[in-house]
Amino acid sequence: MVRRRLIAGNWKMNGTQAALGEVTEIARAADAHPGVDVALCLPATLIGRAVEAAGGLMIGGQDVHASPNGAHTGCISAAMLIDAGASLTIVGHSERRHDQHESDADVRAKAQAALAEGLHVILCVGESDDVRSSGAAVAHVVDQLDASLPDDPSRLSIAYEPIWAIGTGKVAGVADIAEMHAALRERLVATYGEAGQGMRILYGGSVKASNAVEIFAVPDVDGALVGGASLTAADFVPIIEAAVG
Repeated sequence: MVRRRLIAGNWKMNGTQAALGEVTEIARAADAHPGVDVALCLPATLIGRAVEAAGGLMIGGQDVHASPNGAHTGCISAAMLIDAGASLTIVGHSERRHDQHESDADVRAKAQAALAEGLHVILCVGESDDVRSSGAAVAHVVDQLDASLPDDPSRLSIAYEPIWAIGTGKVAGVADIAEMHAALRERLVATYGEAGQGMRILYGGSVKASNAVEIFAVPDVDGALVGGASLTAADFVPIIEAAVG
């Protein structure tokens, strides 16, 4: 099955109004390559202004709360993201699982809430270096996926992000990526049936222009979740162009 590729940038805790020019340049590049979906997941403070600067580019959040409202200081709901102009959100990024101690159940609840409001969701899974070294990476990530998946597969993408490769310059080997993505595809099909075949599985972990073509050639790699290389058009646009092929 041919799946339309998605290249999503995650700016993490980076970006102020001064960076909106980069958003505009990335949007122009996305317009020039209509065969690829492109998104930027930005700090909540930038979402509204980025929507204005980005034309039709998909703008998203980096997290969402499972509740629609309430006494959750500093959090943002799915309805708030939509009100700001966002059309998608990331859930379960490894940095939130680790730093904010989010469980698989937390991630599942967030995905459910976001999908129920109409957002697209990128749900992240991945293993640590210790788990990879132990030989249990595939079993660990598949179990994590099982416990994090929402009921509704529509508008849902999965991002495999080996934690040890995020921001380190390390990239999983092609064979390792292929093995993991095949296992994730098998589980998605087992869970959702035919809908699991159509879901995109992104790779995330030090993706850059120099390795994007090789990564995108791996079966069941349907795009990328890009961190540091998404902060500037100069670094991000070549990754978009690599996905065209």
